[in-house]
Amino acid sequence: MRVTIVHETVYRYESPAHYSVQYLRLSPPTTGRQKVISWKIDAPAPVRHWVDTFGNDSHLLVVDKPHTEIRVRARGDVEVHETPVIEEAGPQSLDVYLRGTPLTASDANLTTFANDFRSIVEKDRREGLIKMMGSLRERIEYKGGVTHAATAATDAFARGAGVCQDHAHVFLASCRTLGVPARYVSGYLAADRNAQLASHAWVEAWVPDEGWQGYDIANNTKPGVRHVRVAVGLDYLDACPVRGYRRGGQGESLEVDVQVFDGRRARQVDKAQQAQQSLPLQQAQAQQ
Repeated sequence: MRVTIVHETVYRYESPAHYSVQYLRLSPPTTGRQKVISWKIDAPAPVRHWVDTFGNDSHLLVVDKPHTEIRVRARGDVEVHETPVIEEAGPQSLDVYLRGTPLTASDANLTTFANDFRSIVEKDRREGLIKMMGSLRERIEYKGGVTHAATAATDAFARGAGVCQDHAHVFLASCRTLGVPARYVSGYLAADRNAQLASHAWVEAWVPDEGWQGYDIANNTKPGVRHVRVAVGLDYLDACPVRGYRRGGQGESLEVDVQVFDGRRARQVDKAQQAQQSLPLQQAQAQQ
């Protein structure tokens, strides 16, 4: 299935920032299950491509002049296939993906939860992790506004609520407790009927003889043709779309707009936009 993605991030400052550095992980890779048809990043200054330690296609943006806004826009088309693919471990050894981080550390309650699945995971890792995913989704309600980017897995597990990032962190903590290498995945999910569900996070765990297998805990499903992988890492901080620092720039505000369409919906939107552009100005304004 062909997926069209438009992702815009805007930072604004009440007083000028004098120097900003942004690390961008906004470019999906071509893999055995997805092919990048086209991709473009627009930024207020030239971006330098580099590949990070996890093999993610990344870009470095440096703005070294006074500025009150940074606008980064990524857009492109990706074709996703359902065909099962056995992926190699990647540039890092599997042992790296057993490491805990502040966001994925476990505690007594989380360890007890994970250990309930130890025997079945040891017998059949793929199916055992599916069962653990379902149980975890029942315990943690999908609810926005109760967590934030720095919420640890233990906190989200205790609250019993969170978003896809929290589901991923708790699942990562559980996998690593069981000795299963697992990595955080940031990407996009094309919704069935509209573009409301867009930026997304899930987990890939290593299954012997099958390679990296995906687990979309928030939706209690295996990732499919509507999932586009962008970056991987030990947790959100390794794979987040935009991360950086600045000098100056007081009163920062952030606006993110992400739209993800499947091929049919994207064609409908393009036709609507073309029709709108072809209308006389007064008629177009009257329809807005």
